[in-house]
Amino acid sequence: MPIYEYECPNCGKQYEIFQRFNDEPLSRCPDCGGHVHKLISRTSFILKGTGWYVTDYASPERKKATEVEDKSDTKTESKVDTSTKN
Repeated sequence: MPIYEYECPNCGKQYEIFQRFNDEPLSRCPDCGGHVHKLISRTSFILKGTGWYVTDYASPERKKATEVEDKSDTKTESKVDTSTKN
């Protein structure tokens, strides 16, 4: 359930309220009865890193397969064609 933030300009208090998406937004301050308005806040959902599923949360079998693929790619890249064609 999402958390919504509200502020009352009369008393200056801020509230964090758990509400469903289909719930009506608050209109009155629970303390003073003044009109409240919804605040826009930053999200706590952040995707960082090299990959947020395959590389970070993959099963042990998938990790082993990925390591084998990485090793074979490294060996292929390190080979240099030294023959010359005329």
